Amino acid sequence: MNGELDKLKSQIAVQEAELALLQTELAETNKGVVALYAELDDNAVQLREAADLKSRFLSYMSHEFRTPLASITSISDILLNGMDGPLTAEQQRQLRFVQGSVRELTEMVDDLLDLAKVEAGRISISPEWFEMVDLFSALRGMFKPIVASTSVTLIFEEPESISRIYTDDKKLSQILRNFISNALKFTVEGEVRVTASMASEQMVEFAVSDTGIGIAQEHLGALFSDFVQLDTRIQKRLRGTGLGLSLAKKFAELLGGRVAVDSELGKGSRFSVLIPTRYSAKRD
Repeated sequence: MNGELDKLKSQIAVQEAELALLQTELAETNKGVVALYAELDDNAVQLREAADLKSRFLSYMSHEFRTPLASITSISDILLNGMDGPLTAEQQRQLRFVQGSVRELTEMVDDLLDLAKVEAGRISISPEWFEMVDLFSALRGMFKPIVASTSVTLIFEEPESISRIYTDDKKLSQILRNFISNALKFTVEGEVRVTASMASEQMVEFAVSDTGIGIAQEHLGALFSDFVQLDTRIQKRLRGTGLGLSLAKKFAELLGGRVAVDSELGKGSRFSVLIPTRYSAKRD
């Protein structure tokens, strides 16, 4: 009897020793987990600070670029209008080249500023009712001078069964401007067609289709990422920030929608944005 009791006490002692060891290991593990969480918190703070610094830098630099760009535009306009005397044909050609470069830089600055605002959460949505025909009319007038100097036909199909929608028309216009601008850049001849149609009772789809160079399937997945530019000969000739499509995606999501692309190399592309016919602010 005593022998069995001693044996039981021995087993209990062993189990207590194992339990004590396990508790020590758990305590050390808990310390490690606490230290890991602290490190993750520090990293999260550093990432937030870095993102905030980048946004403030982009915003500051974008604003600083606007003044000299506006000055160059004004001076070139004065010279082209002959206010300081007539110019030769070559001088006019060079000044128009300067104006074109300034427009490109201004677009880059605007994209960077918009990116900074989106990342900082300072983009506001201002929805209102507007007529579809007014939106298409404004876009048509905006691109008329550009199309006039190309062999590409820009077609706006009259929206059928869509009269008015309630959303931020400026954000929607910016999305479509980006799609149209890209389509014109990468279409040497043929047409760029802009359409609007009801995708469902509550969703409307805007699409920009072209007969341009198209995009290889392996590149489609990265098109809407920040600073993405395709490695093609025509892309290398055209400058840009690679932010246009990324911003289009971000604006579409802010409007409660999404963007999509369908393309085939050598046969053209179709970029589309699907948004609600009536914007509704998200509530937490």
